Amino acid sequence: MYISVSDRNGGKKDALPATNDPTASRRAFRLSPVILWLGVVSMFTDVSSESVSAVLPLYITGFLGLSAIAFGILDGINQGASAIVRIAAGWAADRSGHPKRIALAGYGLSMVARIGFLFAGGFWSLTAIVTGDRIGKGIRTAPRDALITVSAQPEYLARHFGVHRMLDNIGAATGPLLAFFILMLIPNGYGTLFVVSLAFAVIGVAALALLVPNVKTGTPAGPVPDRRSGPVFVFRLSLLREPGLGRLLIASGLLGLLTVGDGFIYLVLQNRDSFAVQWFPLLYVGTNVVFLALAIPLGKLADRWGKAKVFVAGHVALLLCYLLAAAPLGGFGPTLACLVLLGAFYAATDGVLAALASQLTPPEKLATGIGAAQTVVALSRMAASAGFGVLWFTLGPSTAMVVVGGCLAAAVPAALLILRAETRQRHTA
Repeated sequence: MYISVSDRNGGKKDALPATNDPTASRRAFRLSPVILWLGVVSMFTDVSSESVSAVLPLYITGFLGLSAIAFGILDGINQGASAIVRIAAGWAADRSGHPKRIALAGYGLSMVARIGFLFAGGFWSLTAIVTGDRIGKGIRTAPRDALITVSAQPEYLARHFGVHRMLDNIGAATGPLLAFFILMLIPNGYGTLFVVSLAFAVIGVAALALLVPNVKTGTPAGPVPDRRSGPVFVFRLSLLREPGLGRLLIASGLLGLLTVGDGFIYLVLQNRDSFAVQWFPLLYVGTNVVFLALAIPLGKLADRWGKAKVFVAGHVALLLCYLLAAAPLGGFGPTLACLVLLGAFYAATDGVLAALASQLTPPEKLATGIGAAQTVVALSRMAASAGFGVLWFTLGPSTAMVVVGGCLAAAVPAALLILRAETRQRHTA
């Protein structure tokens, strides 16, 4: 089966193979303009979101004076609230054949949520705002990744995702740097930062609406599912029967349960080294600089060595980050090494997970399959952050990090065994 891709004028381009075919001849790598513009949209959006995320741990625990448990709940929402709508958004994109429209709705909702930060001042208002922002992220992610998949050369799929993630992380590195300079010039200038964040969100939505073409994707050839049972329920059960995808959901969920939020790792480092709070946003900058530097190389490695192997190896880097953060080794060197390991983890897992899910999903359910994998990861990481907040409160930061690291050390080989047959799973055109 092939997926037809429409150009700006409504005409048909050459059909693209739905997924990787190992027998296909390898052409020269060529970046699609659709992927380039989607990367630009993500770049502006990440400047907006990461400039706020970089100060949120200190804003919650320092400026507002909330507890580590409260931050754990909010960070869990930040990690997992998007899971509420990911599969449904992917299903809607598949059924409509217009993933850009669904993605635009998600980006728009996140932009509206940015306005709320200008007025929030307590736990419940922040909870509502963060939930709205993350639901917007959940709506846009799977349709956006479906656009990348159908616009990419199949034999270079992970590399195309790497290019997108590289542009995405230019914004993710710029946002915390922007927050650093604003708070350095204006102590406690969170209101100014929230206004700047909103401005970048508006630019991102405008770029998507005006610059990204309305690429069409294939729709299911079979009958429309019985809507009385709910589209999400129907597609979830059918996707679990797809060869390889069920194993991916199990493995990614297991690893996600042991992936705590970045904010907690940075708070552990700050608690250990007691550096000035104005330097805190630079921790996000360091991680995202490593991410953008490694996104394309690790995408290329995943295409050649195997996406499942690179995905699991990324969690080994996360394990080393945990252990190094918990070690009584203060100073610039160990902190920098933690940021490098954390950035390598994201470069080896973020785009690679989407590429792996698309490879194991039939073309008529492409966005739904990607959304299912991202939903499992988001829900498991939400539970991980909430649980780590309780561990922090009861055991202390370093001991809690060692406990999670020990569990992750056991989960990594288990996940590798679950995914061991992935390299033999291929859906041919």
